[in-house]
Amino acid sequence: MKVSVDRSLCYGSAECAHRAPAVFAFEDGYGVVRAGGADAVGDPRVRETVLEAAEKCPSQAIVLTEQHE
Repeated sequence: MKVSVDRSLCYGSAECAHRAPAVFAFEDGYGVVRAGGADAVGDPRVRETVLEAAEKCPSQAIVLTEQHE
């Protein structure tokens, strides 16, 4: 799964960093994907927290894309 944050939509609630701190951080007033954070999504527990963060993001700024190999 590819994880990103659309900065044009993000208004800085920090919900993502709160719900999935292994993947998201809060920098310069915006949620961002941590360096290497997307790699952690392979862990089913982390994946679940990322899905929850995307669902609960008040600005719907988290973009999840399935990657096919």
